[in-house]
Amino acid sequence: MFGDEAARLAGMAGAVLGWSPDRFWRATPAELATVVRALTGDAAAEGVPPDRDTLARLREAFPDG
Repeated sequence: MFGDEAARLAGMAGAVLGWSPDRFWRATPAELATVVRALTGDAAAEGVPPDRDTLARLREAFPDG
């Protein structure tokens, strides 16, 4: 369902990228896909969610604050 996927992506964009909800909703799907692919590698392009180690690495590289 679109709403569930949008909520998951919005949460990831906020937690990992530090994006505000407004920034997330102004981004195009292509922009979001490009950023996710750049941060997680080709697995994101295949629809594979990032694993725990990847998320930990991203959180360390892009801390909130």
